[in-house]
Amino acid sequence: MNKASLLHELQSKISQLMQQSPAADLEKNLKALMSQGFSKLDLLTREEFDVQTEVLAKTRAKLEQLEARVAELEAQKKS
Repeated sequence: MNKASLLHELQSKISQLMQQSPAADLEKNLKALMSQGFSKLDLLTREEFDVQTEVLAKTRAKLEQLEARVAELEAQKKS
């Protein structure tokens, strides 16, 4: 038996053991529990976060433009 087939067989047996072990059920139950917990929190998706980040960046840029315009008008008024 060559090294590659031995490793493949070992990997296959370990995979079978993991599927039959309580660890697989534990992982599935833990994922369900975490998903349920996260659904109760007021979280947003990455897409929603990215949209809000873009809106904030546009708002910040507009505010900077308006501040510059106000400063310009104030300077004209003083002259």
